[in-house]
Amino acid sequence: MQLTLLFTHSLEKIFHQKSPPKITPLESLSLLNNESFSFQCVYCLHKEDDEPRRQLRVSLSGELSEFISVRQVRHVPSLFPCYRTTDDDYLTTEPGLFPDPLIPLADNTFFVNGDYYGSLWLTLNPRNESLPVCEASLNLRVFDVISEELLGTAQLAFKVLPHALPPQTLLHTEWLHADCLADVYGIAVFSEAWWLAVRNFVRCAVNNGVNMLLTPVFTPPLDTAIGGERTTVQLVGVTHSAGGYQFDFSLLARWVALCQQEGITTFEISHLFTQWGANHAPKIMVQREDGLTRQFGWDTDAHGPEYREFLSAFLPALCGWLREQGLEKHAWFHISDEPKMADIDAYRRASELIRPLIDGFPVLDALSDYEFYQQGLVQNPVTASDHLEPFLENKVPALWTYYCCVQKLEVSNRFFSQSSQRNRVLGVQLYLYNITGFLHWGFNFYNSGHSLEKLDPFAITDGQGAFPSGDLFVVYPGEGYQPVESLRLMVLREALQDMRALQLLESLSSRQQVESLIEQQAGMRITFKQYPRDAQFLPELRQQVNALIAQA
Repeated sequence: MQLTLLFTHSLEKIFHQKSPPKITPLESLSLLNNESFSFQCVYCLHKEDDEPRRQLRVSLSGELSEFISVRQVRHVPSLFPCYRTTDDDYLTTEPGLFPDPLIPLADNTFFVNGDYYGSLWLTLNPRNESLPVCEASLNLRVFDVISEELLGTAQLAFKVLPHALPPQTLLHTEWLHADCLADVYGIAVFSEAWWLAVRNFVRCAVNNGVNMLLTPVFTPPLDTAIGGERTTVQLVGVTHSAGGYQFDFSLLARWVALCQQEGITTFEISHLFTQWGANHAPKIMVQREDGLTRQFGWDTDAHGPEYREFLSAFLPALCGWLREQGLEKHAWFHISDEPKMADIDAYRRASELIRPLIDGFPVLDALSDYEFYQQGLVQNPVTASDHLEPFLENKVPALWTYYCCVQKLEVSNRFFSQSSQRNRVLGVQLYLYNITGFLHWGFNFYNSGHSLEKLDPFAITDGQGAFPSGDLFVVYPGEGYQPVESLRLMVLREALQDMRALQLLESLSSRQQVESLIEQQAGMRITFKQYPRDAQFLPELRQQVNALIAQA
């Protein structure tokens, strides 16, 4: 029995297969003293017997070993890994098993099947403190649990620099779907278990660069079939009587306090009109004399007098409460998600209704048609990464971007079937084009398309064929209401750290020098659609950036 062990970087995806993967060995690396760094140890247990599996134990030693966690990269199925139309930068277009969830080890042990390759995911995390400035080595050893035989070792050299990444200035939101937490765990919304789950998932998001959170003042009208409903998560209590509307913000106050405790700085108020057209109201539950009832929803004309009356009462009250909490500059409103040109008149009516009622609070909406901005209908467009050109050419200030399932050609994304470098290159792009914010809709969306079904994300990763796997979520629901991170989330975190490292180097040199370095290393001028497809580009760029920071 023989065990192959080999360190490699985080951008390799190691599939559960018998043939050896083509990977670049990792022998040494440098990092800044407050950054989190992930790498992998690829393994394969070569056996001559038919025993199906072995339990192995991993042991770490070295100056930085106390800062390193070890998880096993597990595989999950995808029946729909990509659309029919793809580019050349996909690992595969076939359904199958894909490496993604990072499962913590129980007692530092893990199971392997003989003759199949897999990987351990190691993350060096300073845990809110600075790493010691040093040149250190890591020794990894793997033992057979039953015989205690030493099966293999691997070594890696570290150099920790006496510099720290600057604070993240990018506003970053990954939409947290609070109803999906209740559904997947089988717990009641607003129960203590639900609040614990929310806290754990928010903490995970913040640890990975999220600082802005979708806040369900009403159940968000997102990815919901016309006439359908999602589980109610409404943070604002609404009462209607002969005297008009009254509002209870106590649950919203608890949400805001929890999020701020975990590090969220900015709040997105959930959309006030339905997705893809702004023609209807979100589901809103109202307490009336005859009980709690759904007063608004798909059957509500968003531009009719009843909903106008409601918004005219609600929005000034909400804005007043936000100001009392000191959130006037830290709360953003949404009108409707992803309107198209065919929806521009409905969006205009909604915008004209909302703006006077929110009195200076910013509006943020995902859209791709420049005409919406040109007509002044949205001040802060969140533009799809494959439609940025007119916004960049016209120097739209404080520009945001996003990608989702539709951004399947050329641009960065994080599908299972795509390489991890395609995920991580986003950080360099955000830096080069001075992007203010990044949005993604799927932190933990565990429903099928249009929320017709509630799914187990470990078993069904594509929303029952509605979205390419990798688009819906970056965390899985783990035990104890704890999220299980994906390798794609770890790579995205490294993208944001790349952006901050480039900003640090700029502060020590010049913008021109940093841009020249990137272009020289890339061999091209990077755009959102054009960038190196070689997995070595980003690790090598970071090592060059770190070397220049050390010299400065």
